[in-house]
Amino acid sequence: MAEPLVLTELDSQILTITLNRPEKRNALNGDVLDALSKAFEKARDDRDVRGILLRGEGKAFSAGIDAAWLGSSVAVNATMADFRTKLNGLQGRFNEMEDLEKPIVAAIQGHCVGLGLELALACDFRIAEREALVGLPEVRVGLIPDVGGTTRLLRTVGPAWAKEIILTGRLLTAGESHTIGLVNHVVDAADLLPRSRRLLSEIARNAPLAVGLAKRLIDRAQGLDKKSGMELEALAQSTLLTTEDFREGATALMERRDPKFQGR
Repeated sequence: MAEPLVLTELDSQILTITLNRPEKRNALNGDVLDALSKAFEKARDDRDVRGILLRGEGKAFSAGIDAAWLGSSVAVNATMADFRTKLNGLQGRFNEMEDLEKPIVAAIQGHCVGLGLELALACDFRIAEREALVGLPEVRVGLIPDVGGTTRLLRTVGPAWAKEIILTGRLLTAGESHTIGLVNHVVDAADLLPRSRRLLSEIARNAPLAVGLAKRLIDRAQGLDKKSGMELEALAQSTLLTTEDFREGATALMERRDPKFQGR
């Protein structure tokens, strides 16, 4: 029996999702993306999951799109409308992942390029080992990043750096990526997974409903004026004030103990 293309393991409220195609440097095709979507969908509905660590098995996080799958997806007889329909579906998968009200860390080793970097950009945090290389080289084959690469990269590093990365197709080192804010932390290879888990564990100690709404507000506020963003803050806060978690947090603070949040 073939090994699953995506592995999952839940430990201490952190779900590790592993791209398991090391012989192809975790290149992404339809089957991998289907399995990935199912893993994130299950994580969304599981109260025991407080954070998600996304990683790649082997020497690379992901080398990007599987060339064979790309060739079959863009068939000679396919119309432009057919392609856009397929692309909208793929973009939707990453959007659903990004909208998950749980923090996601991409633990990056080796190459993280093309669709692989677009996948990492849909995560909330990126932690890279020192030898990692990241980039969006699509222009080198006459294409552009089309699964959120231009939009998410712009919002992450700003227009000047987004243009340099995309228009040159150059791969950046982990250090360069950290300097411009593309990755949060750069670590030794041996500390990649432990550091990623520590960040998620730190977040998991907090109230999950508050964490989820704060994540959504930050994502949405990037496209809003200041007052609209503040209105959303007020709406979210008025909801959180009615939760059991807030009552538990306030009680624990007065009793000088650690709170036990239940996500309710």
